[in-house]
Amino acid sequence: MKELSEAPKVRIPLGKPVFDVEMEEAAINALRNERFVSGESVRKFEEEFAKYCGVDYAVSTNSGTDALQIAFIAANLVRGERVVTSPASFVASSNAIIHAEGLPVFSDINLETYTLDPELLSRIVDSKTKAVLPVHLYGYPADMDAINAIAEKHGLIVVEDACQAHGASLNGRKAGSLGDIGCFSFYPSKNMTVAGDGGMITTNNKKIATKAAKLRDCGRKSQYVHDMIGYTARLNSVNAAIGRIQLRHLDAWNEQRRKVARDYCRLLYDIEQLALPPSGEEGGAKPVFHCFVVRTKRRDRLKTWLEANGIASGIHYVLPIHLQPIYRKMCGYKKGMYPQSEELCRTCLSLPIYPDLSSSELSFISETIHGFFEQQAKLN
Repeated sequence: MKELSEAPKVRIPLGKPVFDVEMEEAAINALRNERFVSGESVRKFEEEFAKYCGVDYAVSTNSGTDALQIAFIAANLVRGERVVTSPASFVASSNAIIHAEGLPVFSDINLETYTLDPELLSRIVDSKTKAVLPVHLYGYPADMDAINAIAEKHGLIVVEDACQAHGASLNGRKAGSLGDIGCFSFYPSKNMTVAGDGGMITTNNKKIATKAAKLRDCGRKSQYVHDMIGYTARLNSVNAAIGRIQLRHLDAWNEQRRKVARDYCRLLYDIEQLALPPSGEEGGAKPVFHCFVVRTKRRDRLKTWLEANGIASGIHYVLPIHLQPIYRKMCGYKKGMYPQSEELCRTCLSLPIYPDLSSSELSFISETIHGFFEQQAKLN
């Protein structure tokens, strides 16, 4: 195995978005036969996505971030009200709370699941808390039974950040149906995409759905009458047409991801210095492995080694949200405040995962990782 190379050719990418002839034809059909904005494909995509998640309503948006922001406004978040969420996420999770004029408050994760620790969450909630935003990080469902119990006790709204969890489930119920509101992103790196930015809000609450639909469409009551200050956050018809096709393949793609994850665990279980992600076999969780994230204290050297051998890898994320420069500046956060999230960000490494990752590619990745740790052992 090579350890260093000036410009290694990537043999195995981190991810591989799918765009095939069927999706191309759906896109062309929408462009030729529908309105570019608010066409028939948008309505059908919303109906089909709601049915898939097992909820009454789905409202499309132009991004996952806007889905989150609009969801909080539709749920009547008032300026300055607190929303408790995880610092172990992409920064958009808490940014959306600020965009909705709420105040993000962090609670640490359980390092075994990478999601909110309910016991710690229960200590954070106070009289100023309006909502909780659990993040199904890497496609692993948060402990929603415990989180919902805390929310019910304190009268909180539960908004799921399911932006990485399309098709994930807990005790047979899909992400997006596990709280009061669910929010999804269709960015190209996700398990399903709309070949661009896009998002979706899911709920069983008709008032929230109606308000969200207005908010994403300029606060429109009718064509030229507006009774709310809204946003231009609609999903384009061509993107919705592609999303409809992707949704039909989502379960099959997710099952392939689970198979890849099982193979990874079988191939890498014997490396003591490598922590593998939760499988979901206990507790009723059925993750969808948006990312396959391992942890090791030698993360950076392993990443360099993999890339020198043509294997892409990623870090999700380099910094927890509370240590992002803007959050340190605004809120005065410091290192050590959320140790589990900080440990995750210090040690996490995302390995390649996508539905058609082959057995030979998996074997090569495993051999390369084993080679790294064997070399490290010799150096020690």
